[in-house]
Amino acid sequence: MLSRSLQRAAAAGAAALLALGTVTACSDSPADSGRFSVVTGFYPLQFVSEKVGGPDVDVVNLAQPGAEPHDMELSPTQVAQVANAGLVVYLKGFQPQLDEAVAQNAADRAFDVAAVTPLVSGPNHEGANEEGGSAPDPHVWLDPTRLAAIAGSVSHKLAELDPAHAAGYAERGNALVAELNKLDAEFTAGLADCRRHEIVTSHAAFGYLADRYKLQQIALSGLTPDTEPTPQQIAAVAAEARKYGATTIFFETLVSPKVAQTLAEQVGAKTAVLDPLEGLAEGGTGDYFSVMRTNLATLRTALGCA
Repeated sequence: MLSRSLQRAAAAGAAALLALGTVTACSDSPADSGRFSVVTGFYPLQFVSEKVGGPDVDVVNLAQPGAEPHDMELSPTQVAQVANAGLVVYLKGFQPQLDEAVAQNAADRAFDVAAVTPLVSGPNHEGANEEGGSAPDPHVWLDPTRLAAIAGSVSHKLAELDPAHAAGYAERGNALVAELNKLDAEFTAGLADCRRHEIVTSHAAFGYLADRYKLQQIALSGLTPDTEPTPQQIAAVAAEARKYGATTIFFETLVSPKVAQTLAEQVGAKTAVLDPLEGLAEGGTGDYFSVMRTNLATLRTALGCA
């Protein structure tokens, strides 16, 4: 995943960084409001930052709604936003151009959430097209307890950098952690008694969720959703789906459902959306909690849960 992204990032990233000096003064910086400025790499980190920061922060999400965040290319204005931010919340390795912008412009004001919840690889965290399955899985936010750890650390980081509002950050951070723990309890109870425990997905995004709730992920493609599986890979996953009696093949909101539909036809299953929450769909409604609860209801139906 990262090698392809880094190749695409090199030329555009260099141009954006060279342009920084000419755009910083006129950039649309959240600092203009007088509130503490936070720049985030993609939606779940925006969600946490807004919940914890509340009225004391302005949050910019660099990934646009409806767009895949993996291979995001930063504009010169976005590089300037990174440089001007009071805090950058990102996941190192997930968005290579943001990694570069942070290293060049905001290394002393950046928080890599992987420092709180280390990434893993291996079973449940690799797809059929991942060579060797060695790439670490970035999708930590799909385990609510991991996102709770991130929320607590964002609260502490904001209090450290903006001590005038530390009490508010602590209060809102504790409230968000409590909400995420409640969501975790709902998933634990909702998936405790199911006829099946295997989820067949179009994208290997759900490994942390599977680990947390004792499920097995069988993925058509690997950690990056933009790679088409080969016919041999589709056949191998079809055999697994038949073996476990899968009734549902899951696809996601930001990529085409065609491959999932092809597999579903082969095994006599239906398709359904399981949202990896890398970003909200353009024009979509709801937030992390509502999407995750929709995911839970979808899983309960597909897995035949009591």
